[in-house]
Amino acid sequence: MRCPHCGFESPTGMKFCGRCGGRLEGAPVAVPSATEKDTAQRRRMTALFCDLVGSTPLVQSLDAEDFREVLTAYQQACVRAIERFDGYTARYVGDGLVAYFGYPRAHEDDAQRAVHAGLGILDELGNLNPRLEEHHGVSLQVRIGLHTGVVVVGEMGAGETRSQHEIVGEMPHIAARLESIAPPGSVVISDTTRDLVDGYFETEPLGEKELKGVSRPVGVHRVLRPTGAVGRLEVAGARRLTPLVGRDRELERLAGAWQQVEGGRGAVVHLAGEAGIGKSRLVRALVERLGQRVDAVK
Repeated sequence: MRCPHCGFESPTGMKFCGRCGGRLEGAPVAVPSATEKDTAQRRRMTALFCDLVGSTPLVQSLDAEDFREVLTAYQQACVRAIERFDGYTARYVGDGLVAYFGYPRAHEDDAQRAVHAGLGILDELGNLNPRLEEHHGVSLQVRIGLHTGVVVVGEMGAGETRSQHEIVGEMPHIAARLESIAPPGSVVISDTTRDLVDGYFETEPLGEKELKGVSRPVGVHRVLRPTGAVGRLEVAGARRLTPLVGRDRELERLAGAWQQVEGGRGAVVHLAGEAGIGKSRLVRALVERLGQRVDAVK
């Protein structure tokens, strides 16, 4: 079944494109509508749930207008950190908020961006709290939980209450449960998210947890700090890369283009492919093969 959006040929019977996630023409729709356009997409994304710690005593200790000012400053601090890493603040729930990384804007490193944003929220509150203490006599702490998974995302609801970016799937429920068990002032992630960001952050294992409404135990990790690693290959290099297999022809073509450059003739190579197929790994293999010849040109 060919995707009308990107042209990718998906196996028969699939509802969504295996490449771009768009709905395939002729795919069955759960609730058909003669007048509405179905824009739902299947996406792999990371959800960030953030909630204030001890909000009830905070409300009781402040005038309603003062609490509104504190809550607004807190929300603005969170959004600054989320937008810095191109996340999307989906909704506010009481004194908490939910952000998505991977929709509506997708990046190859959305899980990393989400974790950076979580740590960024803690930093933003660290900068905000001195001002809140001076003007209102309060200091804020949050709990943050993140989980990565596949969901269906798009418009949902009816009438004027329709939401443009609602997600359906298990993933947000796990993220919400992780937030509820996070120690105050911390960012916790599932083992699924941890596997995606391993090497980019130092983490502390908190063990497997039974989460309410989740049928299986979930491995939980507390994020401590970034490692400073830049790029997947730098992370992989610390663990030794696996041998490059089945790319001899592509490597020879790249080496041939480099020989043209050495001979004084310009060459441009466009290396394209799906995420994770090994484009960066192939370039690294070329650099390793050429060795000092590349350093001389640099």
